[in-house]
Amino acid sequence: MFGFFEKKTSGFSVKWYRKLAEQGDADAQYNLGYMFENGQDTPQDYIEAVKWYRESAEQGGAKAQNNLARMYYEGQSVRQDYKEAVKWFKKAAKQGHATAQNNLARMYYEGQSVRQDYKEAVKWYRKSAEQGYAGAQSNLGVMYETGQGVPKNYAMAHMFYNIAAESSHKGAVEKRNNVAEGMTASQLRKAQRLSGEWAQTHS
Repeated sequence: MFGFFEKKTSGFSVKWYRKLAEQGDADAQYNLGYMFENGQDTPQDYIEAVKWYRESAEQGGAKAQNNLARMYYEGQSVRQDYKEAVKWFKKAAKQGHATAQNNLARMYYEGQSVRQDYKEAVKWYRKSAEQGYAGAQSNLGVMYETGQGVPKNYAMAHMFYNIAAESSHKGAVEKRNNVAEGMTASQLRKAQRLSGEWAQTHS
């Protein structure tokens, strides 16, 4: 249910990015961190990745904040630290970064370094889902299907699974079909109507 990955954005070399990064360019710092993390045009080096993600993150780079949080979450070249992960996910999420919003929601869902709070999880899943992030849409479906943080509502669950499925999110079709088995014809019609309304307001 996490969505950690954030790709670099262009095709310059490590040498070029390092030159810009050392001059304080936050985007170059992020891209350099990504290249070190993934071994692109340079040997893989998580320590260097964390270093450059941090440089960019401290300047407010949301993509770097999300990826730095992931490094702390997974314990890649740093001590695994969910508190630091939450800190950086939250910074990126508050800037509107959809992947970070989904990741922060998951931390609240699991109660990892924060008090478990399904309502807070729903809040951040919704913010991410409204930006078109399919993983968050599927996760919202789970919350509505199980009644965690929101009243149980199969029509809403079906709607969010369906929206995620339209983006080819893995598992969303199966979840949608499973919840549909317990729904009435009226509920299914409502779910279809809700899907259409969502598509109109979030296109």
